[in-house]
Amino acid sequence: MPKSRQRAKKSTRSYAAPPTKAKPKPSPRWYGFLVLGVILLGVLIIVLNYADFLLPGGTQQHWLWIGLGTIGLGFIAATRWR
Repeated sequence: MPKSRQRAKKSTRSYAAPPTKAKPKPSPRWYGFLVLGVILLGVLIIVLNYADFLLPGGTQQHWLWIGLGTIGLGFIAATRWR
């Protein structure tokens, strides 16, 4: 039976390693509390609007939009949390 040929050995050529990406810094400890605070502030604005309590002008649509916008800002800030 004939012998099979041996494979060529891998060269010992060294390749340059790709540059490593720097890890983003972790968020400060207070950032999570800020995110929760902003979201809860938005919820509080909406609840106070419908409770007709402490908000000037009674129940109005613009307070709902302000509350929803505040909650949205909280969610946007949450995406930046590391």
